Amino acid sequence: MTQTSMVRQITDFAHRADPYPVYAELRRTPVLHEEDGPYLISTYHDIQALLHDPRISSDAANLSALGADELSGPEATGLPPSFIRMDPPEHDRLRRIANSSFGPPHRPRRIENMRGQLEEIVTELIDGLGDAREFDLVDQVAYPFPVTAICRVLGVPREDEPRFRTWVDPIVAGLDPDTRTAADSEKAAQEARLQLGMYLNGLVEQRAREPRDDMLSDLVHSRGPDGPMTTMEVLSTAVLLLIAGHETTVNLITNGMLTLLRHPEVLARLRDDPGLSVRIVEELLRYEPPVQLLPQRTCITDIEVHGVTIPKGSRIWLVLGAGNRDPQRFPDPDRFDPDRKDIQHLGFGSGIHSCFGAPLARIEAQLALAQLARRLDGPRLVEDPPPYRRNAVLRGPRHLNIAMDGVT
Repeated sequence: MTQTSMVRQITDFAHRADPYPVYAELRRTPVLHEEDGPYLISTYHDIQALLHDPRISSDAANLSALGADELSGPEATGLPPSFIRMDPPEHDRLRRIANSSFGPPHRPRRIENMRGQLEEIVTELIDGLGDAREFDLVDQVAYPFPVTAICRVLGVPREDEPRFRTWVDPIVAGLDPDTRTAADSEKAAQEARLQLGMYLNGLVEQRAREPRDDMLSDLVHSRGPDGPMTTMEVLSTAVLLLIAGHETTVNLITNGMLTLLRHPEVLARLRDDPGLSVRIVEELLRYEPPVQLLPQRTCITDIEVHGVTIPKGSRIWLVLGAGNRDPQRFPDPDRFDPDRKDIQHLGFGSGIHSCFGAPLARIEAQLALAQLARRLDGPRLVEDPPPYRRNAVLRGPRHLNIAMDGVT
């Protein structure tokens, strides 16, 4: 099977509901390359090693030099790339500043202290289902829950929360590596990112005058050993957190409920033991990760992977979804098993670019799935498989319609 056909299969929407047979075929050639395409890396240990390898660059400038599409460059939107599109030392400086207002050491309890507030949000959303006998999990729970949460963290006014979907959807669609739709999605993503940046600029100016107890104020007024962020850096970081801070969690919750409905014995256990949600979420991050691949990596020198020399300047795709089901790493990898003894998944990446918002995403998914398991009476899928989003990177159902006998 040629590399071109494999790239096409990975991005082909026809495989979105079940990409894992394609990944199994891909793992037969751990480092796959042909013609002018990227090098596809699909085995767990190789992906893990490359995520920690300083010879692999995430810098947007390196991709631009290769002629790859770049949605976050200043020439496209007026905003600089966020720190996930940078290499050390600049990546490290900006991430440290952002983290100082998100977690240890300066705000060690910010996310944990939100647990009660997060539980109230998801409880209200489930209460809002009322007497319905059917509902769409995505539109009515899985999307509004993390959007509300990340807006509260940053300090976005509640009345402005509904506006984000019109901006976020095209930005996320622009991450899809499918070249067949690249031109249209890139243009829409640039425009949406610019509008979101302009909106946030108004909030930044407001917080500069009147700081509040929120993350945006912390970013604006940070004066630690790494120095302050510029206004443009604050805006880029805020855009990143708003998008990454909810989009992957939407898919994690939705993929999670879909998986539980396909495994009713685990759903029943969760209903009786909400604490099981911790292990369920970790296994979900392995079994059905919301981020399936990382397509924006470049070699800054020749490297050898699995006996193959990848030349300097080559593009690399790290296929996390394939690595998470690598039988050389996980016994019986296609079985959903929250009782696994060792669930060191790639669901949040690894290394310096590991998911910044992982602590918040974990709590949100644990609370949502535990509450849904406890309160939905007789839940069952209306359609299986459900309709999926087109995006091959951030994979999840666009809708998940669930029938039920009621809400308790």
